[in-house]
Amino acid sequence: MTANISVLIPTLNAEKTLPISLQALMEGLTAGLIRELIISDGGSTDATCRIADDVGATLVTGPASRGGQLKRGAEIAKGRWLLVLHADTELEKGWSREVSDYLEAEDAPAHFKLAFRARGMMPKWVAGWANIRSALFGLPYGDQGLLISIDDYKRAGGFPDQPLMEDVALVRALDRRPVGLPVLATTAADRYHRNGWMRRGARNIWTLSRYLAGADPEVLAQAYRR
Repeated sequence: MTANISVLIPTLNAEKTLPISLQALMEGLTAGLIRELIISDGGSTDATCRIADDVGATLVTGPASRGGQLKRGAEIAKGRWLLVLHADTELEKGWSREVSDYLEAEDAPAHFKLAFRARGMMPKWVAGWANIRSALFGLPYGDQGLLISIDDYKRAGGFPDQPLMEDVALVRALDRRPVGLPVLATTAADRYHRNGWMRRGARNIWTLSRYLAGADPEVLAQAYRR
């Protein structure tokens, strides 16, 4: 398949997790899927930008705001498709075959199945809820990854320049729901370990509910970081 995908990753001091995410993407290069890698950085003070340079990524810099970072990165993308990933997300081995087969048959947006880099029932329960939410309500979060054509992205108005819920805003603006692909997207669980799985999970649901009710993303971001 022709290299049609622009991979877009927003970063902020991601030196510990970014190499894991990038390593998983290598099979996409071998398969001829990936045209370019765009790292949109929000002012990292660690080795994140050096890592991006070492792997030959196109580096975009600007203020730290995940929505704004993604918006800036998408504006320079040259591929027909965007693959948006968080810097701590690792795609399951074999993802390139699933994506290649999907792109040959479909043109709708898609996302992956969430998993956490943690053991136990609570990580499975929280990930399970996220995957159910995505399937029933068509609301995947950014840590599940998003595969979207440039045409669909532009029709939806692109990512809004906001620090939180930029993923939900984009997905809600799409003409059609993203399709779930049978590929695990495993993400870090640092916030859950710090705050507790039940507490963090409940806070995420509360944050989503407030956003859908019209709360200001800036206010939500401040509460989320606390």
